[in-house]
Amino acid sequence: MKAIFVGASSTAVMTAQLLLKRNHEVVIVEREKAKIDQLSNELDCGFLLGDGSKPALLRETNPEGGDVLYCLTGQDQSNIIASLVGRSLGFEKVVTKIQDPSYEHICIELGLEGTIVPARTIGRHLADLFEGRDPFELSTIFRYDASPFSFVAKEEQAGTISELALPKPSRVMCLYRNEKLIIPDEDERIEVDDEVVVLTHRKNVDALHAELSVVIDDESDEPSTEER
Repeated sequence: MKAIFVGASSTAVMTAQLLLKRNHEVVIVEREKAKIDQLSNELDCGFLLGDGSKPALLRETNPEGGDVLYCLTGQDQSNIIASLVGRSLGFEKVVTKIQDPSYEHICIELGLEGTIVPARTIGRHLADLFEGRDPFELSTIFRYDASPFSFVAKEEQAGTISELALPKPSRVMCLYRNEKLIIPDEDERIEVDDEVVVLTHRKNVDALHAELSVVIDDESDEPSTEER
């Protein structure tokens, strides 16, 4: 398997080291030559000098052969743009790191499911450990063919949960509204801008993406005018 990293951050380097030890192929895209010169003595992987959010440069990594694109620079906007470009170029999976949680809603609207907020994840884990809880990994909860899916509700999805057209088997597990958790019943109403979390069979994920996520124009690497 191959992993492409946009940005040679400490998180990227640590992840790359682990993947290389496990005999995976790694390519790091970094705009600072001095950082590449330093890392080339430490990591036995490929390097590309330049801006990883530029389609021409990212295309050099052979997106169709790349299993995962990690966008891990220190700039949230750069990570979001690189993720959208990478997805439009054909990367199988994209991981987007953001430091400002206020961007998370936008990432969900853009269909960037693999969005991570490291500071919040670590903070929650440390708080749970302080209170004596040992949180489960999501991978241990969603097993076999189960898959979570989330989207931000538009006007056409507003209404009761029972009216929401979801492929079977699927179920709305919770809503996030104004930073509050709602555990709904079928009479609960979905409002515009609610973040809706669905548990479904993994075979339904592509159909849900097509129906509920923002459409990306492959040629322009921008959201289509219909979805703006």
